Amino acid sequence: MQTVKMVVTGPFSAGKTQFIQTISEIDMVATEKRISRAEERIKDQTTVAMDFGRISIDDDLVLYLFGTPGQRRFDFMWEILSEGMLGFVVLLDSVRTETFREARDILRTFSSYAPVPFVVAANKQDLADAWTPEDLRIALKIPSDVKVIPCIGTDRESVKNVLLELLFSILELFDAGLETA
Repeated sequence: MQTVKMVVTGPFSAGKTQFIQTISEIDMVATEKRISRAEERIKDQTTVAMDFGRISIDDDLVLYLFGTPGQRRFDFMWEILSEGMLGFVVLLDSVRTETFREARDILRTFSSYAPVPFVVAANKQDLADAWTPEDLRIALKIPSDVKVIPCIGTDRESVKNVLLELLFSILELFDAGLETA
């Protein structure tokens, strides 16, 4: 059996925990703690170490999903969680423009950890004031060769689509490596 480690990262409250919970075939392992800072009380709890989920693609392929904390004060976990990743998803909240700069910084940070494929998932596309994936590409200065995928983190098919796009990117890179070997 082949396992693939994928990391789901992004700014605080982008929907990373929900994204993994929506698709995981096991009870998700979460390290959630009550929010203590008043400026962060847009939700009750936050991830302080990681989230973990698993999904079997078929009998021969299993994806392990590791979700990162979104707050900078827990960013010491980012590099630890990125070890051994074959790809990552930058999940961003398509409604909260104040998080876009942070999303771009996180994308740069994770790209510096390892030269692996990644996709950007434009979460919360079901909300009326969500920015379109193409507008997000422009606002965040995402290169045209990076996939920016519309996403609804509470919808299993939507989450599956994001993960399949990342998996296809990983397999393309793997196949290209075999051809040059």
